[in-house]
Amino acid sequence: MLPWDAPLAGRLDRHTISSELLRGNPLGDPHERPLWVYVPPGYDESAERYPVVYMIQGYTGHLSMWENRMPFRQPFVETADAVFAEGAPGCVVVYVDAWTSYGGSQFVDSPGTGRYHSYLCDEVVPWVDAHYRTIADRESRAIAGKSSGGFGAMITPMLRPDLFGALATHAGDSLYELCYLADFGKAARSLRGYDHDIQQWWADFRARPAFTKPADMDLLGVLGVAACFSADDDGTPRLPFDPVTGAPVPEVWQRWLDWDPVRMVAGHQDAIRSLRAVWIDAGTRDEYYLDLGAEAFRREIAAVGLPDERVHFELFDAGHGAIDYRYPLSLAWLADRLAR
Repeated sequence: MLPWDAPLAGRLDRHTISSELLRGNPLGDPHERPLWVYVPPGYDESAERYPVVYMIQGYTGHLSMWENRMPFRQPFVETADAVFAEGAPGCVVVYVDAWTSYGGSQFVDSPGTGRYHSYLCDEVVPWVDAHYRTIADRESRAIAGKSSGGFGAMITPMLRPDLFGALATHAGDSLYELCYLADFGKAARSLRGYDHDIQQWWADFRARPAFTKPADMDLLGVLGVAACFSADDDGTPRLPFDPVTGAPVPEVWQRWLDWDPVRMVAGHQDAIRSLRAVWIDAGTRDEYYLDLGAEAFRREIAAVGLPDERVHFELFDAGHGAIDYRYPLSLAWLADRLAR
């Protein structure tokens, strides 16, 4: 395994697009965003049109991390390229940026962060179709991601079945009573040092090097997801728990539960039944119990009538981190199943 950049068989184009939907967003984050588009080997030599797979990231992920090179592992840009160089049917692969000052957007529209779901669906997808030889049809378009990106991959075809007909979720956020609830008590304990005020912690966090205190990641997670799922109309994030006791606040917690993909399936049955391909996987030692969330999501989509032959479900021996080796597996599987 060579420890430096390898040439691609395809081509990776790096763009910057200007988003009107993100202009003036509540956090003052840039409305000009990077967008990477990969085209497979043979794209430039043919007039063929290609299916598209949109890749989205987990919480605190940003676009440049797709090129992170760990010891003895290739970055996903290279392993994705190898999928097509080794014979999988060619696809355009789009790497989408949805970073916010809190570390992520959950790929939803929120008064606390901005219109990131609409940005993806109504700006990025049409831009790609206008600038590349894509098959601009839901049957030829998939979305894939891990963790929060896996959550985004689960909900986007439910909300926009006109655009996406397939998905892959790796340890996607789901079954919230297991994956989120345990963090509330830890966060409440950590807030004792900030007069039970998460905004005091946020001011401290921004004034020093990040992640230098043990509670930083837990508090960033609950604040950032609150900004996505339970912000007031003026953008103020509302925590779903009492900051003194950690006990859930029912009316705010319900707003989070309404975004649980497991619970969303029942309200989007036609969209689920229309999916042509669904990849679901997670590690059996996932620290957020997302293996159990994966089981629950699989059960729900089966209950509303999605045939088993359209689903790949797999649990494997791993935790939540360092599962990037799973991404090219789902990419190859989707490439074989998208309409051409």
